[in-house]
Amino acid sequence: MKLCISALSVVLVLLFVSAAPQLAAKNVNKPRATVVRAADLLSFDHYLKTCPQAEGIIQQKTGDWIQKDFTLAASIIRLHFHDCAVRGCDASILLNHQGSERRAFASRTLRGFQVIDDIKAELERQCPKIVSCADILTSAARDATIIAGGPFWQVPFGRKDGRISISREADSVPQGHENVTALIEFFQVRGLNMLDLVTLSGAHTIGRSSCSSFKNRLSNFNGTRKPDPSLNSMYLNNFLKKKCQKDLDLIYLDAITPKTFDTQFYSNLHKKLGLLSTDQLLKSDVRTGPFVAALASQPSLFESQFAVSMVKLGNVQVLTRPNEGEIRVNCNFVNA
Repeated sequence: MKLCISALSVVLVLLFVSAAPQLAAKNVNKPRATVVRAADLLSFDHYLKTCPQAEGIIQQKTGDWIQKDFTLAASIIRLHFHDCAVRGCDASILLNHQGSERRAFASRTLRGFQVIDDIKAELERQCPKIVSCADILTSAARDATIIAGGPFWQVPFGRKDGRISISREADSVPQGHENVTALIEFFQVRGLNMLDLVTLSGAHTIGRSSCSSFKNRLSNFNGTRKPDPSLNSMYLNNFLKKKCQKDLDLIYLDAITPKTFDTQFYSNLHKKLGLLSTDQLLKSDVRTGPFVAALASQPSLFESQFAVSMVKLGNVQVLTRPNEGEIRVNCNFVNA
């Protein structure tokens, strides 16, 4: 009998799991102190009095750049993920010095830095020393999603910029070769769950990957002297082997609708068209497979959940307290 799991049931299970600790807490009579999380200090009106035009400037500049080069939409979203994945959303990925995250091997294909620099320069002209690079990158990722055809969500502001950026820490970000357990653990450490993992992977609906990230699947997969059996043979022989001549050659992650923000990425996984092994494994793993099926069949669910998961991503380990971080004048360098 074929097992069918509806999107509604998946959501209900997650709601139950997330509510369980709260239900258990009601049975404990001992009063508990209220803990204010760093993300709770973010607000939608953070720049209302100090730089009310901030969001508009970010949106306009982001749109101008993507209009010239559509591939920057995915690049900005990816840059935001790489930032939040290491030390939280503190713009540490933007720091450009010897030994920084930006100089790491894992960051070699990151793009979009010039977009953030352009936005920052304009904001410094209009609102000097007010808007953080971390807030700029978080908001630009939202605007890039919208321009690409994805959902809108409100971005809370108030992040500060970090002063530390270490190359070896950036190399811990998933590179397309990990197993699902490693991916789940990577996300959980950052306060993100399996649904967030599968949903945020959906950003690959408009992204590209360098051939170095999946060339191990094309031949001699895991030492077998054969291609990865989970990779569609026609896709492999008629397209990938011809297009991947060099490690840094770029291939769209969504082979069918690479310039449309949609759920085709998930449908592709059912046809063995996942470019990265990490993407294809999301479909075959019993823990994440039901989420793939749900998101593939219900575009509205994907869009609404993508917005929720992006908000959660943007709140990871943010610096918001008085003794934390700074507002950089130049996103590439810490303040003197």
